[in-house]
Amino acid sequence: MSGINCIIIFPECDIMFISVLQTALQSLIFFALHFKSNGSFPRQLSAKEERECLEKAAQGDLAARDKLINHNLRLVAYIVKKHYPDSKEADDLISIGIIGLIRAAETFDYRKNISFSTYAGKCINNQIRMYFRKTKHQQTEIYMNDPMDCDKDGNAVTLADIFKDGTDVAEEAALNIELDKMYRYIDEELDEREKEILTKRYGLSKTSYRTDRIMTQREVADELGISRSYISRIEKKALEKLRSRFEKGD
Repeated sequence: MSGINCIIIFPECDIMFISVLQTALQSLIFFALHFKSNGSFPRQLSAKEERECLEKAAQGDLAARDKLINHNLRLVAYIVKKHYPDSKEADDLISIGIIGLIRAAETFDYRKNISFSTYAGKCINNQIRMYFRKTKHQQTEIYMNDPMDCDKDGNAVTLADIFKDGTDVAEEAALNIELDKMYRYIDEELDEREKEILTKRYGLSKTSYRTDRIMTQREVADELGISRSYISRIEKKALEKLRSRFEKGD
């Protein structure tokens, strides 16, 4: 299977993007470190804990939203393993699935008579199927105002709607600090090859907090003229370094 290329185009100085990039990158790093190293994930939240997170997330609590995402990453692994067991691009499908999980955390209505895991599972599956359907293994550009789905009333839902978080000035400042910290850790802990691969894999760019094109491991390998397995090893090593630094802090 050829790689699925996705370009997400964000407006300049888009606060939503800062939030999305921070959440997505942290979740991807968290997933990679746990799934690829020891296969363990945080325990499943109790019904009470999940309810508290959902209520706080609905009020704009980013910490609660991130907790909800991280404690449900095992669901992404389960879906990819169950529905795409023979895929050679599992890492890329996981990245796509995490976007679906983030969407679920952003849009779930806890007042509805449906469990979060059921809703998140549908979002994860839909996100993966959408990429297969829309890209057909070809490069696709997705803009923040492009319709991605429909809500319960049949109205078009865009990426801007999906990732809207009501960020205020204080939250924006906090997000900038966290993102700057993430880039600083990358600069301080990784060698040039690790930086290059992580930057290409996750589409990182410091310019106006915007993203370059997100690349699959296969694409990075082809561009650099090295094997995909070597890319995977370097990526894992880089993520391990970042995990260690995140644990130590400043």
